[in-house]
Amino acid sequence: MLHRKIYQLCTEGREVCIFLRDQQRWIESARIVGLEGDLVTIRYETEEDDEICSWEEMIRLESIGAISQKLASVSRVSSEIAVSDECPEAEQIYPRYPDSEQ
Repeated sequence: MLHRKIYQLCTEGREVCIFLRDQQRWIESARIVGLEGDLVTIRYETEEDDEICSWEEMIRLESIGAISQKLASVSRVSSEIAVSDECPEAEQIYPRYPDSEQ
């Protein structure tokens, strides 16, 4: 099942975080770029001493302990979620009614 999920993430091209069980470390903001047999190829960037380094690693499927992906993010700066006036009322988070003031 992990093999199918990794294949799906590879075709979608989404950023993932991968935990490497044998090295006990997380790789954040990686992209799965290839899957051949039990080898997974990932690309990611790190920032060290004011340098940005790009990495490509080949990882064995059995070394992967966990994979997570960010579903969504909300800014902490603005406490109110922006809702478009053109959005259909049924899809609005807080429907606006002409009779009521919010």
